[in-house]
Amino acid sequence: MHNAYEVIPGTIYNIIQESPLIRTLQIRPEIPIEFQTGQFVELSLPGIGEGPFTPSSSHYTSEVMDITIMKTGFVTEYIHKTSIGDIVGIRGPYGSKYPLEKFHNKDILILGGGCGLAPLRSLFLTLLHDIDQYNSITFLAGAKSPKDCIYKELFSEWKKYKKVNIYRSVDIVPEGESWDEEICLVTKLLQKIKIDPKENPVIVCGPPVMMKFGTMDLLKYGYNENNIYLSMEKKMYCGFGQCRHCVIGGYYACKDGPVFTYAQIKNEEAIWE
Repeated sequence: MHNAYEVIPGTIYNIIQESPLIRTLQIRPEIPIEFQTGQFVELSLPGIGEGPFTPSSSHYTSEVMDITIMKTGFVTEYIHKTSIGDIVGIRGPYGSKYPLEKFHNKDILILGGGCGLAPLRSLFLTLLHDIDQYNSITFLAGAKSPKDCIYKELFSEWKKYKKVNIYRSVDIVPEGESWDEEICLVTKLLQKIKIDPKENPVIVCGPPVMMKFGTMDLLKYGYNENNIYLSMEKKMYCGFGQCRHCVIGGYYACKDGPVFTYAQIKNEEAIWE
């Protein structure tokens, strides 16, 4: 096991442009980096800076790592200018993981939108690896428009798996774009599921407003607040718990999270901001 505080150089060996603002870097680190799905790493560019990102690949793969990144600021803008063969730095992993042992023999629901699908892709691929340990996996994925959908080819492949149910939606379909699936907010897809919510887990990740209203809808649907798992990675920055950028009441998202149950943080202020 390597030192999680040491920066490991990695080479970008492939780049997938998922949407106009989102790309997936496929990286081969100099030494394997093991992590548990839900945890995050700090990705750095020499001379530019670093930022926290959750891997989007299965935790069963350590020789290479996929990281899906949206262009949102200074560092991510430079990340989007990288090319195949460029060197980046990875340190970590840090934070909490999804408690997969609690998901065994359950009907798992995954609710995601936008770049929030990145950590959910890691979770989904990890679950697929051990699919026999779960009753079913239902994945609800949303995007603003068809051109904003990520992992397009992968979703068509994932639909072929037994025990897997996938529903996708977009908010709008602009003129000139084609779409043959649902047109609605992703939370409306909850009407399509046939899962007993009482004892089953649901994992939510996406823009804060989607996570907020998605969680409220899940509670109305009957999900237990202890079984609603939220990825609060949007609040993270340094990864060390030193900058206090990620404080959620008495918690640090980078040390106590980024995976929390809704029951853990529901009474903390401004959790959706």
